[in-house]
Amino acid sequence: MKENTTIINKKQNGMNRWMYVILGMAIMIFLGTVYSYSVFRLSLEKEFVIGSAESGMPYMIALAFYALFMFLTGKYINRFNPRIIILIGGYLVVLGWILSAFAPNIILLTIAYGCIGGAGVGIAYGVLMTVIAKWFPEKKGLAVGILLVGFGLSPLITAPLARLLVESYGVFTTFLVFGIGFGIILPFLSYPFKYPTEEELKNMKNIPTSQSSAKNFETKEMVKSKSFKGLYLNFVIGTMIGLMLIGLTTSVGVDFVGLEPNKVIQLVAFFAIFNGLGRPAFGWLTDKFTSKKAMLLSYSLISLAAISLIIAGSNNELVYVLSFSTFWFNMGGWLAIAPASTLRLYGLKNYSQNYGLVFTAYGIGAIVGVSSSGLLLDILKSYDLIFYYVIALSALGIILTLTLISDKNE
Repeated sequence: MKENTTIINKKQNGMNRWMYVILGMAIMIFLGTVYSYSVFRLSLEKEFVIGSAESGMPYMIALAFYALFMFLTGKYINRFNPRIIILIGGYLVVLGWILSAFAPNIILLTIAYGCIGGAGVGIAYGVLMTVIAKWFPEKKGLAVGILLVGFGLSPLITAPLARLLVESYGVFTTFLVFGIGFGIILPFLSYPFKYPTEEELKNMKNIPTSQSSAKNFETKEMVKSKSFKGLYLNFVIGTMIGLMLIGLTTSVGVDFVGLEPNKVIQLVAFFAIFNGLGRPAFGWLTDKFTSKKAMLLSYSLISLAAISLIIAGSNNELVYVLSFSTFWFNMGGWLAIAPASTLRLYGLKNYSQNYGLVFTAYGIGAIVGVSSSGLLLDILKSYDLIFYYVIALSALGIILTLTLISDKNE
């Protein structure tokens, strides 16, 4: 009788913990609305009479604060009920949206949407990943990867809705609707969240010890390890390549391949699906094999896609679709490789603080990748050289992976 009760408890806990993934994905869809900013951009330029450089400020600042606050709040996440932290982060996003609706100029919009909203995204994003990692100690990479699908696919859901609202009611009313809507739904989505107790973990299926880190690293210990240098630099490179190519998707399709702009816009929605799928796929690969193998596979796929574009990409729609599906897939992949590798190499205990530091590589990669590719394109006027640049970065990443990533705690 006792054995039957144990089996039932295991099944119930197994079902219950997937509820956190589903609810977390829903929250991530709302948080990922930050990626739909391009929908508002032209309307804001008309409203404020500004150029593209100024209109991009809220988005850039939002990404910066997103990375910064994930790092700053990481060490506090384990001290409080995760539901409270999700609500704090989520309602900062809500506040950012609502204040944006009343912003009279781009500076105040940047503070509202970028500083306040971006900080909220970073806080809520970090605690959601920590909760899921704690509930899935035997398949952390896969579970976190599935959670992040919500963030990656958010533009597919929120961008069309935002576009419809902007066309019907204007950009500022759209900000207000998004803020109020998220504010109403958030308490219901966040209410069940909690960390598992020791008893709940015991009631789950046996956890393979090979998937667990032998030691929980403090952040200071992690920084001193050789593998941290490899992980951090690889995340910079993976982000550089991914965000650079995502930013060039439209121009490559129109100028290099010769497609109609409307056709490319349709394909971008298709590529976004691959961006979402890359997260659970590479999370699973990191769990199943090793961080090193997942990184090497990613660089190999990226290099193959870039070589294909150099050899046969000009005016070839099929090569363009296959190559950019690969690029978007791997960009999503790196956003799963990095957290899964942090868990695998440095343990779960200090994960939120450790990954908060690792995630600052994302900000560096975004700035360096987008600016360097734009500079190369402006000066040399050649997409082929961009693809050679991608291959060179991948080669550097392969060298760093082989020399610095050991998949073992040091």
